[in-house]
Amino acid sequence: MNRPTRRPGGRSADVRRRVLDAVVAQLVDHGYDALSIDTVAAGCGVHRTTVYRRWRDVGGLLADVLAEAAADDWRPPDTGTLDGDLAALNREVFAALTGDPPITTALIAASFRSTRAAEALRAFWADRYDRCAVIVARAAGRSEIPAGTDARRLLVAATAPLYHELVLLRAGPDAGLADRTAADTAVAARAGAFAATVVSPDEHHGDDRR
Repeated sequence: MNRPTRRPGGRSADVRRRVLDAVVAQLVDHGYDALSIDTVAAGCGVHRTTVYRRWRDVGGLLADVLAEAAADDWRPPDTGTLDGDLAALNREVFAALTGDPPITTALIAASFRSTRAAEALRAFWADRYDRCAVIVARAAGRSEIPAGTDARRLLVAATAPLYHELVLLRAGPDAGLADRTAADTAVAARAGAFAATVVSPDEHHGDDRR
């Protein structure tokens, strides 16, 4: 995981680490409504003025937690097949959404309460989808799926059911969900469900000429 440039003695990085750890702990243990500059400062032993000067408010704290999460060297799995790659990816998502402590779901919930957190979460997911586009490119290169398959659409189709079941519906953990969803998406992709299509002007306006 990439770290910010350290000042002599690493004090800046140490303060950031302590503050962000306190943000996550406070959010998971007590929820968004209990999260504040004061509770974070008290929880990490950093002076309130220092926390306020750098992060300003709860939104800034949450945005930095997500920014740090995005600044890692994570890469999607490479199993040699589309089915395997999607299944491995979904298992990682499943583990994050069912983890204890529930850090991922706590951050998702907080994003509905904070504009800055929501923006940071969107940026985080955009980055993850960009990194995962190679899964689709590799599959197309192996002729598993049509050339020109829309990577974002395919990846959303593969992962979205996990968020729907585990976050929105709060269904109990289903160990087979990740693999089933991955397999369904791979079948659809091979059938061309996510292939980019271009509608010609004649096709689009055919009825208008009558």
